[in-house]
Amino acid sequence: MTTGSPERRAVAAVFLLFGADMGTFASRLPWIVDRLHLSSGILGVSVGLMGAIGAVVTIPFAARLVHRYGARASTRVLIAASGVLLPLPALAPNALALAAVMLVTGAVYGTCDNAVNAQAVEAERRVGRSIMSGLHGMWSVGVLAGALVGSLAAREHVDPRVQFTVMGAVIAVAGAAATWRFVAASANDDAAAVDAPKFVFPRGIILLIGLVGFAAIFVELAGNDWSAVYMHWVLHASQARAALATGIFAGSMATGRLAGDAVIRRRGARFCVRMCGLLATAGCLLVAVAANAGLALAGFLLIGVGVSVVIPLVFAAAGNSGPSPALGVAGVATISYGAGLAAPSAIGGIADVSSLRVAFAVAALLASSIAVGAGLLQRPARVDASSEATPEEAVRRRSA
Repeated sequence: MTTGSPERRAVAAVFLLFGADMGTFASRLPWIVDRLHLSSGILGVSVGLMGAIGAVVTIPFAARLVHRYGARASTRVLIAASGVLLPLPALAPNALALAAVMLVTGAVYGTCDNAVNAQAVEAERRVGRSIMSGLHGMWSVGVLAGALVGSLAAREHVDPRVQFTVMGAVIAVAGAAATWRFVAASANDDAAAVDAPKFVFPRGIILLIGLVGFAAIFVELAGNDWSAVYMHWVLHASQARAALATGIFAGSMATGRLAGDAVIRRRGARFCVRMCGLLATAGCLLVAVAANAGLALAGFLLIGVGVSVVIPLVFAAAGNSGPSPALGVAGVATISYGAGLAAPSAIGGIADVSSLRVAFAVAALLASSIAVGAGLLQRPARVDASSEATPEEAVRRRSA
């Protein structure tokens, strides 16, 4: 394969299905909240915090699994498992059971995320130009599709337990099928010869890149996980209209990512990330002060655009800075997904003590730090093995 197009389409399909999984769950979260009578604090712990713990604890060890068995085989198993797990949150009888389900789900999602991003880094190397933003854009399209289906299902009073079961089956079967188009890493690849450690701990440039990812994911989780709840609780929107907030957020993020590769090639990663950080900051502040649904939806749109290209560039920079894509991605994900530990407890806790408006004002502070760290993600226009400088040298040189 010289162009990488079949592989690129297959990886994009898995990103799409993975996003649909998350969009489906997030859009019907108000139903789960009402059914189990969850407060904002309990919601933050049982869903966000437990899911993040499962991911963060697993990712440093998952890198060895993905490195050893390959991103293709690992993704095939894990995307199927993600689909199988989707109905379980809707079946949970209480908050404790929901927390246990989310712990396991977080572990599977985190490991799957590592695997598919490692495959994406390898595919980008084979293509020889930036494609990571577009691939993550397909994830956002999936979130949007899942959210819109969720909004329609809520309007038609479809039980989420039925909806989640059907969507889970589609994701499991289609995701596993798509991985057959993945290209396995060559045995002659230098990365394949690396002896992967049992536990990946981020250091040096990977740690710094991971801190930018931490801020971006914190803000992304605020927009994705709390948009529908914010509309329902703070602005008293119906469940169907509240679900649209998740769709608008995901749609704007998808648009930014799908257009991102072209802008990145023309203006560079540093410029794009700096502008995105400023837009995300403005969006969080607009949500914090919104007096009506229209202003809040505009804020969520700005947040979506603001976080759009940051995480794709974080994973691309990390995957090309580590000894192998799986190890680089795992190192930065360990720090980045720490936001999954901080965001639920921080947002839920602030909402309990003060309000969700204040929580989004705090998210604005994290968004502003994205702009500050933009230079860390600058990288060469071509990302392939023929570059004279190593990826780590290129990242350091452009961040100086």
